[in-house]
Amino acid sequence: MKITLLTVGKIKETYLEAGIKEYVKRLSRYCKLEILEVADEKTPDGASENLERQIREKEGKRLLNLIRPEAYVITLEIQGKQLSSPELARKLERLGVEGVSHITVVIGGSLGLSDEVIGRADFHLSFSAMTFPHQMMRMILLEQLYRCYRIINGEPYHK
Repeated sequence: MKITLLTVGKIKETYLEAGIKEYVKRLSRYCKLEILEVADEKTPDGASENLERQIREKEGKRLLNLIRPEAYVITLEIQGKQLSSPELARKLERLGVEGVSHITVVIGGSLGLSDEVIGRADFHLSFSAMTFPHQMMRMILLEQLYRCYRIINGEPYHK
């Protein structure tokens, strides 16, 4: 299976870069993984709701341009459905059995995702009702994908 991680912004912290690199290496034995980044927009302090919406729309257009038509799209959203790690593993396994060969997981920028990107999603996933930095979310997601593949393959992984 091919998994595309589509994100807004670049990783700026070296500790996150190291963690991401480690999980990319671990995942390489289970799936074909690509990470695509689109530029983030600068958000001025005290930005109006209208300006924030415009920023999400600009970033959203960039994201949508990189989503392949055949891809099964999962967006990360606070309002999405929360799954346990075994439930997410079963979902990924089921998608593969159903013939899905390409999954794109979208992580928005600091303001979240545009309505258009949310509308393109086949599944809306939430990791928590809490807010996480979008850069850190990339590493958390990769860890969970690695955990899912370990579960799918019946391999041990620490709890």
